[in-house]
Amino acid sequence: MYSSHISRVEKARNYAEERERVTINRLTATFRGNNNTHELGYDAGVWRCTCRSFSTQGSCSHAMALQEMLEEVFPSGAPEPA
Repeated sequence: MYSSHISRVEKARNYAEERERVTINRLTATFRGNNNTHELGYDAGVWRCTCRSFSTQGSCSHAMALQEMLEEVFPSGAPEPA
């Protein structure tokens, strides 16, 4: 293995351990719900989802589930759903 590749791998491992270095600014995801597939998005602190619940209540189980998943990856920086 080339030393430059090994160096990148080591640097990546260090970054992965320093999660506070990462801030999620924009995110898109496709969520397969029980009834339909929905498009979720997070941009500049604002969540959106194509489901009816989100359009009527400003929050939904899809956004909440994604936030919970992100909490495991970025405990101090997971974006909060509306």
